[in-house]
Amino acid sequence: MNMEAFVLGSGGMMPLPGRHLTSVLLRREGNLFLFDCGEGTQVSLRALNLKWKKIDAIFISHTHADHITGLPGMLMLSSQVDRSEPLYIIGPPRVREFVEASRRVLEMYINFEIIVQEIENPSVPRVVYTGDGFTVRTVPLKHTRVCVGYILEEQPRPGIFFPEKAVELGVPRGPLWSQLQRGESVELADGRVVEPRDVMGDARRGRKFSYITDTLPIAGLAAEVENSDLLICEGMFERSLREAAYEKKHMTAEDAGKLASEAGGVRKMGLIHYSPRYTNRDLKLLEREARQLFPESFLTKDRQTIPIPYVD
Repeated sequence: MNMEAFVLGSGGMMPLPGRHLTSVLLRREGNLFLFDCGEGTQVSLRALNLKWKKIDAIFISHTHADHITGLPGMLMLSSQVDRSEPLYIIGPPRVREFVEASRRVLEMYINFEIIVQEIENPSVPRVVYTGDGFTVRTVPLKHTRVCVGYILEEQPRPGIFFPEKAVELGVPRGPLWSQLQRGESVELADGRVVEPRDVMGDARRGRKFSYITDTLPIAGLAAEVENSDLLICEGMFERSLREAAYEKKHMTAEDAGKLASEAGGVRKMGLIHYSPRYTNRDLKLLEREARQLFPESFLTKDRQTIPIPYVD
């Protein structure tokens, strides 16, 4: 089952030519999930030939303009798509107010159900979306406005099936093999019962995607993002501007590198939500500072595709 992240926008505060505001789309086989919806999101979706009508849910971190102003334009597209499934919009308090006001003022024609779910008590981690074999849960963050991060985590996968063991135990090839691979025991013609553990290896962990932006470094965050196959994390400023970053309740690139390093098990980390003060050439400074603490750090770029493969 394929999983990949598409960076639709990597900038913070204001859009720049070639750098839209923060937004990441995650594709997991047939499911599409959008994390934040900054200005310019539609442009990158179109450039990457990603289908708006296929998006299952939109997860908003907070209601600052650079994370949500792309949403009205996205919803306006609803009058031009053939869709029967509901669209979920999930976020902290005031997300519903923003969506309803936008629909009312812009007199939007919506031809399918939009379900807005505001997160109750966002200071407490909670599962906010459940799908086939995975969940999406929140992580409380500390910003100038109520803000949450999101973690999509797959359930463990069955272990590797060993056909030779099934043959050795006399399990005939066919439906019984499939039954064992689904984790079900089977009874043979002679009355013997074969358990999945008899023919399969240990369960293998699923993949984990973490999205963290607009926050001070806070205790407990490393434990939340540990073992992420891909961590997308804000690194808005260089270390020399730490005081200004903390005043605005943002992390530096060095803070992001420290987070990934302390978390343990993070495979790679993409920096995002850059201050507009940095040109594309200047961004290398942020990458260097993050890599000093976590070598697998990299700069995300608009319209970049990041595969998230299984470890085993």
